Amino acid sequence: MNDATDYLAILRDNTPLIDLRAPVEFAKGAMPAAINLPLMNDSERAAVGTCYKRDGAEAALKLGHKLVNGDTREQRIAAWVAAHKTAPQALLCCARGGQRSHIVQQWLRERQIDLPLVAGGYKALRQAAIEATQARIQRPLLLVGGCTGSGKTLLVREHPNGIDLEGLAHHRGSSFGRTAKAQHAQATFENHLAAALLKVSPPFWLLEDEGRAIGANHLPEALRERMAQSPLVIVDDPFELRLERLREEYFVQTLQAFIDRDGEEAGWETYAEYLRHGLFAIRRRLGLQRYEQLTVHLEAALAEQRSRGTSEAHFAWLAPLLEVYYDPMYRYQLEKRAPIVHFRGTFKEVSAWLAAQ
Repeated sequence: MNDATDYLAILRDNTPLIDLRAPVEFAKGAMPAAINLPLMNDSERAAVGTCYKRDGAEAALKLGHKLVNGDTREQRIAAWVAAHKTAPQALLCCARGGQRSHIVQQWLRERQIDLPLVAGGYKALRQAAIEATQARIQRPLLLVGGCTGSGKTLLVREHPNGIDLEGLAHHRGSSFGRTAKAQHAQATFENHLAAALLKVSPPFWLLEDEGRAIGANHLPEALRERMAQSPLVIVDDPFELRLERLREEYFVQTLQAFIDRDGEEAGWETYAEYLRHGLFAIRRRLGLQRYEQLTVHLEAALAEQRSRGTSEAHFAWLAPLLEVYYDPMYRYQLEKRAPIVHFRGTFKEVSAWLAAQ
């Protein structure tokens, strides 16, 4: 069976990958549709690597077969067979399309299963992802900006040319940005971005105006440079409407997401700690006196939400937080970029303007 070499198609089509690398390798960087079913676990890989350096390739191969043998070998083959049944179009992938992929390919052939492997492995796919991102972002970019709660992310998600950077990063880009989904490793985030860019070929990309980092993930420098030169549309919505959007997103949806992930009790505790940590993270910028005042309101709002199931009491700390911290900060940054603002309006007006582009 021929090796797979159309790396862009693999990325674009979310082709399932059976990633045979050890968990420590997978954790550092993986493709969007990959499942980690390693040939060797971390300790086995380390032992084989040490043997290779000390005694050479032949001895390392012999040790690998000794470590992955008997019941261990059968359990891993069973996992690969099950993955193939779930996704018959899956490809085998290791670090460089070398020995690990060929060994697993042969073991599966002995079970009458022919699976192609990715030529060049993860390394080749990773290089293709980097090059694809650099090429695709040469198209014009249009950025959506606005104060917190303006619905910028929703505009991007609803637009056919939109690339939801915060969705890809599993983070909303502020001290309160953490979501119920863990953030990807940096390389994995970049791979997801490349795949998203490959799925459509629009005349321009629509992106939310972001800083250099979204939580722990950093935008590729080439993209950041292009964004700095790109035009901006601004959403200006009434303060009360912004508060209501934030209430729904941060105090209703986020709580439910943590409960769905962790269960009722643990989910509530995670949610409460998430809000406390978000405020604590900016305490020095707020000033300790204001931080302490807002914390009193936060604790009272949490108590009311816990006992009555309502979230409106959070406005007592959220509204002043926007008025004294987030809004002045964003408006100051926006003043410096006034020459590149192409349109300004309410959410509905910006949505209509974007639809006409």
